[in-house]
Amino acid sequence: MINTIGKITIYVHNQEQAKDFWVNKLGFVVKGEYPMGPDATWLEVGPSEDEFTTLVIYNKALMEKQNPSAVAHPTILFSTNDIDAAYEKMKQNGVEVEDLLRMPYGNMFKFKDQDGNTYLLREDK
Repeated sequence: MINTIGKITIYVHNQEQAKDFWVNKLGFVVKGEYPMGPDATWLEVGPSEDEFTTLVIYNKALMEKQNPSAVAHPTILFSTNDIDAAYEKMKQNGVEVEDLLRMPYGNMFKFKDQDGNTYLLREDK
């Protein structure tokens, strides 16, 4: 039935700031940017051109008007194969990161985007 995750929507206060965060600080690429009428833009970013799964960066205020219950922020876990390099790169890029945790079940850390939404980056080898 379901064989992959296609898109995850993140609701933000400012799409341009969010695009700057994901593209310039985390190295994502813009996979699509399309007008949705006079007040809305569909903005998709992903880790690379080849990656199928993307984040849809959507205007939070607009979604609160359209569907208030939809704006709860989900927990999103990203994966990396080199947690130490990713941690240092995010710090160098000015990303707010929490302590790097080394657990028996994996190494990980939390980081925040420009709106204070929290994500988790986990090392998968």
